[in-house]
Amino acid sequence: MFTTRPTLQGTFGMVSSTHWLASQSAMAVLEDGGNAYDAAVAAGFVLHVVEPHLNGPAGEVPIVLATADGEVRVVCGQGVAPAGATIEHYRGLGLDLVPGTGPLAAAVPGAFDAWMLLLRDYGTKDLADVLKYAIGYAEDGHPPVENVAATVESVRALFEEEWISSAEVYLPGGKAPRPGELFRNPALAATWRRLLTEIAGAGDREARIEAAREVWRSGFIAEALVRQAARPTMDTSGERHGGTLTAADLAGWSASYEPPATYDWHGWTVCKAGPWSQGPAFLQQLALLPPELPQYGSAEYVHLLVEGCKLAMADREAWYGDAAPVPLAELLSDEYNAGRRALVGDTASYELRPGGPGGRVPRMSAHARVVASGEPGFNPLGAGEPTVASHGGTRGDTCHLDVVDRWGNMVAATPSGGWLQSNPVVPELGFPLGTRLQMAWLDEGLPNSLTPGRRPRTTLTPSLALRDGVPVMAFGTPGGDQQDQWQPHFFLAVALRPPVRGGLDLQGAIDAPNWHNDGFPSSFYPRGMRPGSLTVESRMPSEVVEELRRRGHDVTVGPAWSEGRLCAVARDPETGVLSAAANPRGTQGYAVGR
Repeated sequence: MFTTRPTLQGTFGMVSSTHWLASQSAMAVLEDGGNAYDAAVAAGFVLHVVEPHLNGPAGEVPIVLATADGEVRVVCGQGVAPAGATIEHYRGLGLDLVPGTGPLAAAVPGAFDAWMLLLRDYGTKDLADVLKYAIGYAEDGHPPVENVAATVESVRALFEEEWISSAEVYLPGGKAPRPGELFRNPALAATWRRLLTEIAGAGDREARIEAAREVWRSGFIAEALVRQAARPTMDTSGERHGGTLTAADLAGWSASYEPPATYDWHGWTVCKAGPWSQGPAFLQQLALLPPELPQYGSAEYVHLLVEGCKLAMADREAWYGDAAPVPLAELLSDEYNAGRRALVGDTASYELRPGGPGGRVPRMSAHARVVASGEPGFNPLGAGEPTVASHGGTRGDTCHLDVVDRWGNMVAATPSGGWLQSNPVVPELGFPLGTRLQMAWLDEGLPNSLTPGRRPRTTLTPSLALRDGVPVMAFGTPGGDQQDQWQPHFFLAVALRPPVRGGLDLQGAIDAPNWHNDGFPSSFYPRGMRPGSLTVESRMPSEVVEELRRRGHDVTVGPAWSEGRLCAVARDPETGVLSAAANPRGTQGYAVGR
């Protein structure tokens, strides 16, 4: 069967990411003797430079890793709400939602410390060795992709009139970055060079990494972040607000390790971050599947997955978060899902139907059932790139990277937040704060209520899969609320498609026509839902589309290659053969390896 690219195969190392420069930088680290974790850190920092509209150093990153001996762990790089980020404070400002931009939406930054933790404990390289690629692209320049320019143009007026420090970086001389020309961020390069200078005498490799973490938490970087957070800034509310982030917030938070949330399905075990992410929604969708599936790709198959997704996402809204205990074992139990599965009928549901695990009564924000109508910046189409309104509000986001090395180490990471349209660039640093607090509710008593010291429930959700208990595949995608729609579709395609050259058909599964629905509250400001909606690629057979419409789905047919930005790597534990594939949509994701 034709695929847009081959599924790569080799034995030395494989990388897949959402930008070719990040993929090749990671591969360079592998060629230099580094392992998968060294390579992932290098790629992560390159993505800050080459996809600044999708992520930045002050954003966040969940990471799922598997070691060569089979250990699977999650690195939590999602920062918490600052001590001053109380519901009372935001309500006192006249707000009923956390703004989608500006310092009021900034959580404690998490990405940098998560990468440092991974490098310290699982990597082998010095920080200088993995940072040099990002420094080079920021200092010497790189040709930006089209969507960087498009994003900057969409917020040009905001930058020129309000966020002047951002205009200085992204509109030098009034000119936005252009493909084919070199774009530089000398302030960012200078930040990393100063960091490396300050830690140079700290001792051995681990000591230098620890020193870098301290510079971030309490040194010149922390000082600049706190100054920026305090500046009154125009946000999506239409008013200027200062944020709540303080020096104590930065000094008091560190990235951490957690066991993964898992679900077993037909010999596979899927590993995700816990319910502070939307990751368990993937697991719930697997748990909702009947023992026998309809024909792959049929209207009945698509309908089944769409309706199961709606039920899982309704539970996400009612039960996921970090501000209250989450009954995850019951949400994934056979008994609970048998009852939920019975709710899937022959026609599309237009309702938001959370369940009651263990007899609990679901509670959601009063805003949860608000229907999006004429929402600024909303577009049902898109390949995991942000849809950006003129005020900087973003629906969708994110990058992704996967690496597997010759020793069998494997990692999946989904860096996001701190994108260029989230907050003004910190002038001294060359990057902005993030906006992840927009995903928390300003209602008391919910699992995802805005709560100091607790994580907002994020959309970020990398995946790692085991086969018969052995790690075999790392994968993921950008795309906000679509991430754990496109990923289950990909995973099932891999599981259900015949092998290619004796291995998993990663590229065929990525290329397969994809879809998503918006029949649940958006995680992004202004948080609306679109009941009954279903967006499909035009490559989906017309008879399937017509049958879905007959079943009541409000179908939008998008461009042929518009749904998802999936990446994947894999390892066959019997042969040691490694493989990789990347998404053709958006024409920038790339897999490399040998």
